[in-house]
Amino acid sequence: MDKPSLNEDKFVWKKNDQVEYFKSPAWEAYSFVAHAFCTRRGGVSSGRFAALNMSGREGEEDANVSANWDIAAAAFGLTRRHFFRIHQVHGDKILVIDSADFLIHTCRPLEYDAVVTNRPGLALCILTADCVPVLVADPARRIVAAVHAGWRGTALNISGQVVTLLRERFGSSTRDIRAAVGPAIGPCCYEVYDAVRAAMDRHPGRDAIFTKQKEPGKWRLDLALANRLQIEAAGVTGGNIQVANLCTSCRRDLFYSHRGEGGKTGRLLNFIMISP
Repeated sequence: MDKPSLNEDKFVWKKNDQVEYFKSPAWEAYSFVAHAFCTRRGGVSSGRFAALNMSGREGEEDANVSANWDIAAAAFGLTRRHFFRIHQVHGDKILVIDSADFLIHTCRPLEYDAVVTNRPGLALCILTADCVPVLVADPARRIVAAVHAGWRGTALNISGQVVTLLRERFGSSTRDIRAAVGPAIGPCCYEVYDAVRAAMDRHPGRDAIFTKQKEPGKWRLDLALANRLQIEAAGVTGGNIQVANLCTSCRRDLFYSHRGEGGKTGRLLNFIMISP
């Protein structure tokens, strides 16, 4: 397929083999970081799951999902063993992997919504279909993180918590931390009710992220901006944060959208890794 036509200059479109994805150009200088916000293009799935669907949770055939993981691994010069997944539960629990023993001995379900590591060769994966994928890196201390932020996780300040963890546990300076906020449902398409706004009562930019609608009790929510503001509130300067500003619901030719496709759709792969 041709390169998509986008009114966006902060992220760049790439294609490896048949897999199409976006990257933050600001991170090109950091050779130790591999990252990608993948589109739905390039896999073997068909119908509502076409094409690079990375999850079988909505009824997709396991064989197709398995083949898509192989395709993605090959496109980025990896094997499937490089990919590390968590079971995302729309909370604010953060998993830290700083020991090889963790990977050897862990067999329990990993119910988290963010993962942080300083270990090379571990591709931290977040799967999305409207929620915000946030990738974080500290080039000075060589630490990376991947965050899944739906409205519940955002209400719990999960992105801000990750920045705080990097600072307190690893000694990161907020001057060194970089963040990339990937494609997610935009305020153009994300309508929520009063209960969601109330859950974000303490958000540092609540007035900026909600737009009141004519119908009583309804609001438009800018999830990407909400996470950007949380990262800034945690001390990271705005110039170190890139936002894709790509709406997954508007661009269903590129992305899966849970809301835009009636709740039954595929999942996009977003990952970050310290190169071996």
